[in-house]
Amino acid sequence: MNNPGLIIRIAAKGEGQTADGRYAALAAPGDVLEADGTLTPGPDHAAPACRHFPACGGCQLQHLSETALAAYVAGRVEGAARGQGLDPGDVSPPQLSPAHTRRRATLHAQAIGKRVVLGFREQGSHKIVDLKACPVLAPELAALVAPLRCLLEARSARSLAADIALTLADQGVTVDMSGLTMEGLAQTEAMLDFARNNAIARLTLDQGDGPETVWEPEPATVTLGGVPVALPPGAFLQATLDGEDALVAAARDWLAGAPSVADLFSGLGTFAFALAEKGTKVLAVEAARNAHLACQSAARMHGRPVHALHRDLFRNPLQQPELDRFAAVLLDPPRAGAREQVLQLAQSAVPRVVYISCNPASWAKDAATLIEGGYRLAGLVPVGQFRWSTHVELASLFIKP
Repeated sequence: MNNPGLIIRIAAKGEGQTADGRYAALAAPGDVLEADGTLTPGPDHAAPACRHFPACGGCQLQHLSETALAAYVAGRVEGAARGQGLDPGDVSPPQLSPAHTRRRATLHAQAIGKRVVLGFREQGSHKIVDLKACPVLAPELAALVAPLRCLLEARSARSLAADIALTLADQGVTVDMSGLTMEGLAQTEAMLDFARNNAIARLTLDQGDGPETVWEPEPATVTLGGVPVALPPGAFLQATLDGEDALVAAARDWLAGAPSVADLFSGLGTFAFALAEKGTKVLAVEAARNAHLACQSAARMHGRPVHALHRDLFRNPLQQPELDRFAAVLLDPPRAGAREQVLQLAQSAVPRVVYISCNPASWAKDAATLIEGGYRLAGLVPVGQFRWSTHVELASLFIKP
């Protein structure tokens, strides 16, 4: 008889579920939840890689082995599909980004007396874990934690509360600060010294009126599909280069030979420039003006067949007659999905649709709409670029005969 306390799966938020339906925090598949509430570790229960786990809210799954982590990522995608009554078919092996590869992160800072705590917030709390080490961040980002803390502590501001977004660009790390004010010559010089001494690619400060550039020796760019594209403050970028490569590789493979592609929610052009490398004509549609202009400028400067269109696809989705002009469509919407745009796609005659998603639940709802419109789910690649977190992404292919 099976042990009713055996942990058989990891639920969406990271808790272990037993065979008899109970839940246990920090449990791995194969662990046993004993009658007294203690856990007996199984073969897939791993030692955490970080001293801050499980307090730090940046990771929820460091107690899983690599095998169990891969199964969780794949299971999230398969489970979302089945939850909408869809057959996920043959799901590709999940792509997991390695440790120390996260190239963007937002840290939070707060003054406590004369000390500044800097790091990620605890799970479900505003309390900040004072980061001493992080096995997730790329080394270039992790190396800035201590210098940033020193910079902020030198301000002697007891009311300090700031957010600091770090992004690895082609030229180095960009640092976008908000919640701070820069008053007087001493604070200005301290900011510039920090940027210079740490080879910062760009330093911006948002004092309430939007980000203002304090330091930028040369324009910050990120290379997408072989094209350097301007990187505006706050622009979306895939969390790891490894994860980006996995998503782009799937899209390239599925859309090979398509003479024209509409890239919807295109951002800076992550997929547009990759697809245009071999001459495919791409319409890149994006609502965020800074990202749209960066994509447009890069396409013109480097002669890529990418036409950038500024359009809000939530309020004004491409209509079925517009979509029918393309051999394929790629969409990569925000977490909420793209219901209005998908409704138009479902009515279209576009033969191939690649849907990139950062939320399996909203993707599954949109996938059901596409299938109701005559599409068939023909490919599914789970991607875990937020290592050790419950955040899962995917690439999918839909085909209409």
